[in-house]
Amino acid sequence: MGRKFLIIDDSALMRRVISDIIKQNSEYEVLDTAVDGVDGLDKLVAHPGYYDLVILDINMPKMNGLEMLEMLQKNHMHEAVVVVSTVAIEGAKETLRALELGALDFVKKPENFYEVKGDGFKNKILRVIEMVTGSDFNRVPEAAMPEHTAVRTDSVKHIKPGTNKIVAMACSTGGPKSLQHVIPYLPENLDAGVVLVQHMPKGFTASLAMRLNSLSKAAVKEAEDGEIIEKGHVYIAPGGMHIIIAQSGKNHVIRYSDQPPVEGLRPCANIMFESLSDTDYDDITCVVLTGMGADGTKGIKSLVNTGRRVHVIAQDAESCVVYGMPRAIAEAGLADEIQPLNKISESIIKNVGVM
Repeated sequence: MGRKFLIIDDSALMRRVISDIIKQNSEYEVLDTAVDGVDGLDKLVAHPGYYDLVILDINMPKMNGLEMLEMLQKNHMHEAVVVVSTVAIEGAKETLRALELGALDFVKKPENFYEVKGDGFKNKILRVIEMVTGSDFNRVPEAAMPEHTAVRTDSVKHIKPGTNKIVAMACSTGGPKSLQHVIPYLPENLDAGVVLVQHMPKGFTASLAMRLNSLSKAAVKEAEDGEIIEKGHVYIAPGGMHIIIAQSGKNHVIRYSDQPPVEGLRPCANIMFESLSDTDYDDITCVVLTGMGADGTKGIKSLVNTGRRVHVIAQDAESCVVYGMPRAIAEAGLADEIQPLNKISESIIKNVGVM
């Protein structure tokens, strides 16, 4: 028997559409469907660990998708879940909450019959399924995450004034939840600005920034075109837009770039990393966290080839949700450190220092 799926959706049409898409692969089998969260939870409780992937809607009667994810977390059931929902930009907070509760990715439902029959929705579903059922995927129970040890900043190096430093980060699948183990542990007096590319659609990164800002000592915001990068601040690239780091006199600023998606990605980490080659930063720390594919490898390699000081930190396989992007960094021989998720912030602080 091949990969086994459970579809939980109150729409009979969407259950049938998603089932038909999955069945296009002879190695995939839709074993069960459920009409709401209560029905779906009953099936998961009756067959724990039985399904390779759960396709979950958010807006459902009796028990919605978020409530079901909360029940899974409460009962320590580590199912692989992908949210497929009509929730759009106005529901970004709900989608982000689903990712925080353990959903691996989300796919927006088609808005009309034409999109239902189109290749975009079908290809997105199949791509996510391939990721989740592939060898790069790793279920990391919350309880298995090692305890996070905060760094005493009074013991961290203080770099001489005037040194230009930046931390450039990239992540994708599993990133929104994983970032909560990194960003909130960075101090407000970090001796560098932090620029982050998280693969998300337009509208969702603003909610991610607000959430991380509420948890963090450092200021976290969605990056704006033309703003100056300040130390102790974290800037998240807006969904649907590339960013570059540019020189503006003695300052470094964020610039938007509307060039086409790169391998389907916008924002693309490679573009951000490559742009640093044209700046006068003396010290660049690159961080690559969980994610599918290899975005970031090409950009970091070009940056390293400039001969400036570049320190590369990659997340280890065991703590990644998807060991794709960090694996590409490690296999290219670019990683100076390979660290578990709970040690990433410590490595950043020790490498960058505080003011």
